[in-house]
Amino acid sequence: MSVIEVTDLRKSYGGRSVVDGVSFTVDEGEIFGILGPNGAGKTTTVECVEGLRVPDAGRVRVTGLDPVAEHDKVAHVLGAQLQEGRLQEKLTVREALQLYASFHPHPADWRPLAERLGLADRLDARFGKLSGGQKQRLFIALALVGNPRIVVLDELTTGLDPRARRDTWQLIEEVRDSGVTVLLVTHFMEEAQRLCDRIAVIDKGRVAALDTPAGLIRRSAGATVITFTPSAPLDEGELSALPALASVRHRDGRVTLAGSDETVNAVITLLARHRITAHQLRVSDATLDDAFLDLTETTS
Repeated sequence: MSVIEVTDLRKSYGGRSVVDGVSFTVDEGEIFGILGPNGAGKTTTVECVEGLRVPDAGRVRVTGLDPVAEHDKVAHVLGAQLQEGRLQEKLTVREALQLYASFHPHPADWRPLAERLGLADRLDARFGKLSGGQKQRLFIALALVGNPRIVVLDELTTGLDPRARRDTWQLIEEVRDSGVTVLLVTHFMEEAQRLCDRIAVIDKGRVAALDTPAGLIRRSAGATVITFTPSAPLDEGELSALPALASVRHRDGRVTLAGSDETVNAVITLLARHRITAHQLRVSDATLDDAFLDLTETTS
């Protein structure tokens, strides 16, 4: 069952189109990702879902509710961690949780929530003294304290170090496993590939593609990546003529080809024919990063 429905959403600022006909649905119980570069229209889209911005055109429904006309009702089913979330520096973790719980008629017990999110020993710490990872855990707790069916997490891991980012990914998976639908906005490809059941790739205000991470990668022109350092130069014309080849890149003496299994077989044959050794040869599946670059270049 779809808990979020966005149909032909449009929003402009000063005559400049920021969201231009975006449509997607989010199913109950999934982690749905909105992926794209900075300025692509991701945050404006989710702010319309949250009821924080009024669309110029199109239709948005959250569990069947209009997030603008029925904002109070939507606030009880949707929790949000905003991209630029801040709290008063002297507010303690305990005070923040108590305050946000008071906004809801049937809040979650914030004590086990704080325990679950690793904040139990920081309840008396002031917001200004928390680390980046602790602040993000607190924002997740504040988004969940109202017992929402859906939680929106916007650029949650921006600015975190790799360890804190991975800890936060585990928390997001635990949130979904508890029965909460997650709408995750990110520009980190690895994050989207690890967490999301489905992804809408937004570029220049439009949906460039919508599929599972594996489906997006399969749709990429270069689903297989071959990287090696040749023992002698290769003829560019012969490289360009390889079957199913999507791209050729040269960097620091290494050659990177994007293509298919057919491309792999052909380049090995080419190397053998010219008696060229491929040092540090690696063959791997394309990543979501590769697919994203291919998809956005195709639609630009």
